[in-house]
Amino acid sequence: MEEKKTKGRQKIPIKKIKNKDALLTTFSKRREGLYKKASELVTECDVDIGIMMISPAGKPHSFFHPTVDALVSRFQNPDMQLSQGIRLDTITARNKVNELKNRLEELDAIEDATITRITFSDQMAEIGQKGWWESIERLNADEVVIFEAWLSDTFSKMGHHLNQLENGASSSLGREPFGV
Repeated sequence: MEEKKTKGRQKIPIKKIKNKDALLTTFSKRREGLYKKASELVTECDVDIGIMMISPAGKPHSFFHPTVDALVSRFQNPDMQLSQGIRLDTITARNKVNELKNRLEELDAIEDATITRITFSDQMAEIGQKGWWESIERLNADEVVIFEAWLSDTFSKMGHHLNQLENGASSSLGREPFGV
């Protein structure tokens, strides 16, 4: 059995941090973690939530969902109906959060696809040095589709580059590109 190289996640004793830089760094990381948990609670349980705090440096920080006014009104009188304006603000805020969440999911999917493509491209470059034609037989269906996309993209880039070279050559020589 192979031994671990690191100790992994360890429980940190809860006590006042004396080093000012470490204190500010820890506050920032913990604040972001708290905001993330609050956001997850909003998403999973459809609740209204508010957090206010003052940093060790004296700066105020807050997290409110859906809006400060809606939260304060509901906190002061839980049975009271919200005004039309606050309800509209609440709906607008919830819709904006959902839009941003959907956009973030789209960007995450694009990032994952790009990472997969880059990894596969790197693998193809490595295989190309070994003789890619010998390795095609070992690809599964998904890898064949990715490889096909990579080839198509490469072919397109090569065509574009060739056009640029031909256009550059024709403009510098004052004549038509080759084959025209």
